[in-house]
Formats: sequence, C-alpha cells, structure tokens
Amino acid sequence: MRVSSLTLALSLLLSPAAFAQSPPPVEAPAEIPSDASEPTPPATAPSDAPSPADDAEIPVAASDDPGAMDQASNRVPLQEIRRYVGVFNAVREAYVEPVEDSKLMSSAIRGLLLDLDPHSVYMQKETAAAFDEGTEGAYDGIGVEVMYLGDGSMRVIAPIDGTPAAKAGIRAGDVIVSVDGRTLTPSDNNGAGPLRGAPGTSVMLGVLRDGETAPLEIRVDRETIRVVSVRGRMLEPGYGYIRLSQFQMDTAADFSRIVGELKQQAGGSLRGLVIDLRSNPGGLLTSAVQIADDLLDSGKIVSTRGRIPISDAEFSATPGDLLDGAPVIALVDVGSASASEVLAGALRDNNRARVIGSRTFGKGSVQTVLPLDNGDSVKLTTARYYTPSGRSIQARGIDPDTILRPEGAETADPNAPRAATVYTEANLPGHLQGDEEDGSTGGEALPGDGPINAALAELKKPWVPTAQVHAEDASPAAAPAQATETAPATAPAPATPPAPPTESVPETEPTVDPAPEAEPASPPDTSTDPEAPAADPATPETAEPPSTTP
Repeated sequence: MRVSSLTLALSLLLSPAAFAQSPPPVEAPAEIPSDASEPTPPATAPSDAPSPADDAEIPVAASDDPGAMDQASNRVPLQEIRRYVGVFNAVREAYVEPVEDSKLMSSAIRGLLLDLDPHSVYMQKETAAAFDEGTEGAYDGIGVEVMYLGDGSMRVIAPIDGTPAAKAGIRAGDVIVSVDGRTLTPSDNNGAGPLRGAPGTSVMLGVLRDGETAPLEIRVDRETIRVVSVRGRMLEPGYGYIRLSQFQMDTAADFSRIVGELKQQAGGSLRGLVIDLRSNPGGLLTSAVQIADDLLDSGKIVSTRGRIPISDAEFSATPGDLLDGAPVIALVDVGSASASEVLAGALRDNNRARVIGSRTFGKGSVQTVLPLDNGDSVKLTTARYYTPSGRSIQARGIDPDTILRPEGAETADPNAPRAATVYTEANLPGHLQGDEEDGSTGGEALPGDGPINAALAELKKPWVPTAQVHAEDASPAAAPAQATETAPATAPAPATPPAPPTESVPETEPTVDPAPEAEPASPPDTSTDPEAPAADPATPETAEPPSTTP
C-alpha cells in the first residue's frame, strides 16, 4: 500500500501555512514575551463611513464562510505559541544547567505526542532506522518484541521464534527492568536501546515474571537476527501447520509458497490448515490483507476509519482460495496484536476459520510513519481497524470461539505474584477507548506445543460457522484510502482495495503497536518494535508506547 497520499495530507496540516495567525483583537492585544519578535499591529480609529474599497476588505464572519471555518480549525492559537515561547525561554535562561536549544525542541516535540496514545511517538533517526529494519527482517540484537513502559522498563510482547531471546527462555508478558545490572529509565527509550548490540556480545537481563517473587536474571547472547516470518510443516497426513511470527514485506508471498509446498506433500490438496498467530505482534497491514485474500473468495477483509477522509479505507477479497475451501483454524493468544487480529477477525467474520486460544491484545489502531527531512520520523495514530462485521478491535481484541488455558493453569496458585498484569491494549496508559472495552484483564500467553495439538483436534471436528454477520452484509467504511499498521511508506499495495490504502506497520503494525527490536515501541500492524515497542524494528505495531524489536 502506498502511504504517499496520507503523508502529503498530514504534511500539509503540519506545514508553516497551518500556523498562519489572524491578527489579535485591537481592543485587547495579548502581551508578547520580551524575546518574541512578532509585532502587534497598531490600532487605528475606524472611519465614520467606510468607502466601497474598505467595504471590500471587511472579512466575512467565519460562521458564514465554511472555507474560513476550515482554515481557522487548522490554525494554532497565537496565545498558545506565546505560552510555549515563554516556557522555552524560561528553561533556556534559568534552568540550573545550560540546555541546548535543539535538545529542548526535541523534548517539546516528544511531549506533543506523549499524551495522545501509546503508539504515537517521535522517533529520532537511529530509532526510525531500527524501526524500518523490523519490516526488512534483519538487525543485531536478541530477537524480542517489546514495548516501553513509563518508567523505562520494557514489556515483552513476544520473543521471535528461533532467536537468542526465545532460546534463553524469555516469555511473552515478561517485564525487563534492568540490563547488565542497571535499572532502566525513560532515557533508555532513545535510539536503538540497550538490547541492541554487536553480534557475539551478551547482555544480562533482570526480568519480572508472573509467579516469581523476585526478578529473574537471564543472560542472552546477541546475534544478527534474520527473522523468518513464515514456517510450515505437516502435523499429520493431510493436515498442515503454518507459523506466522510477524508480518513483513515478504510474508504474504512466503505464505502462498509454503501453502503450495504443503499441498504437494499432501498429494495435491490439504484436508485442513492451522495458522499459528500466537505472540505475533503484527507488522504490515498489507501482508495481513494479502493473506486473508489468499484464503477468501469474496467478502470484506478490514476497514479503517479516521478523522480525515484519506484515513478511511476498505479492503475486499478477490476470487480464489489457495485451500479450495479446506477448513482453517487460527490459533491466537494475548501476544497476537494488530495485523494478527485483522487476519483472525477477517477469517472468522467471513466464516472461513475458527479462532481458538485466548483473547488477543486489542491493538485496533492504525499508525502512519511520516519521515521528516532530518532523518527523524513521526509515527502517528491515524485510524482504527474494523472487522468485516463492523466491530472495532481496539482495547477489546478478538474473543476466540474456543478458549485454551496455559499448561498447568488449572493447578496454578491464584494468589501467586503477578509481575505483568498490565499486558493488554486496554491496560496501557492513555490508550484509545474501545467501543466494546469491558475492563477485563484480557487473555493469556499460550506457549508450547499443547495449543497446536488442541488446534489440530479442533480442525478435525465438524464445524457449523458461528459468524453472525457476513462480510457482504457489513456496513461499509467511509471512502477508501491508504492504511497501515505501522508500516513504512514503501509497503506494497494490498490485494484489491477499493481505493488507495493507507500505510500500515511493525504491526505496525505496533505499530503492535507492538513493534521491532528498537527496544522502545508497538504492540505488534506496528506495530511494534523488536526489543522495543513491538519488534526490534517496529511494529508491528508495534508496543507502544513505542514498540520495537531489540
């Protein structure tokens, strides 16, 4: 999907013209700080009888001029600019130690986004580069999708399959509170983050985990992480299994290729397929849309809606089902975010798959990455996702048709300490409110092979579709546009959007939020950042507070 149209639209909103000011009222001009260079127009006595020329210059009331009303809504109040300049000058002149103007301005820009939502962040050049790496699938780090918390600690959205983090035993829901014995602080959110580093080096992590009374110390080696986002194998003759660890640029193409290989192994066709989306933080919305299209003959896939028309998009399937109607199980858990939720929701609402596992993360917002001319970027939440039935994913997630519990959960001590209870979108400070948000704690992480065996057993059962609203009957979204889940502006266009899509991500999708290993982040797209909000590079969606992948 192209993001150029949305980027242009938002760039226009941020252009200098948007800050044009109307003259202050003559009768009560506000005071201008001593450093300000903006003159106050002199007051002039009105003449008793204005001439026709004067008459032509009399402004039309904004209430009578819709164009003027739109223009006024794009202006920054002059008084607010004065207030900012006053504080800026006070800090520069009186703070106990000198502070560079550039540092003050960067702090001000970050503050501009700070109170919006956890997935809207300002990324300096290094962080932006790390975020981009998440969609390309290679970076140096430990291989974990994280999101930064307010105190500087990082919540693990998911370890990436086959990486040092996964091998060392890092789990979804863990909270990393220290690195090499040093407690993390908010300043660690800057740049690539403490989890990144040269291959061959190692890092000692202090980790809070549910059920543990004290932080665990886990040593993890760093290496070049080359993320393979799609893996497949046969579970039994005729029954295939595909693991989607995140949504990158090549994920949809790899999915199609591996389905073809599994069909060949099965003698030409599959009797059923398990799609494993556990701990998938998201990534590129376009990839999730393309995979849904591969499995659907018709129907809506997802729609996005935002404040400006360019953020509104609707994606629909084209004829052709790679599995020729063979049943599908989507396996999810609390680490499934953003683009993962889009795919699961699209398949279930179109009666194409059953969803089993635990309730998903609930990242139902779209992030657009806006590159700046100095190499920095702004990751801004621009829309919400809606499933084909018209339901919002935000702060609710996808509720499975069949609920699974972690192994040993039935005998676990309900009073055991919980280090990572704030593990869903609904519990992130400042999150966007969801239409169906219910205040619950969300789902659980489902590691191991047990859920896969349960999915296979479910796949063999007769199935009566439970989705109540067919995609064709769902209410349409507003005008189409380009959408993304925390994805780079170069993301490929989705299968058949009715109109240009908006950009996605890292997923991002998060952003994820969650996102790539930048160690800040989505979740999960993406957004998220691996080793930062949602995946070392981003995304998916991120988690966001920014999601990254370290």
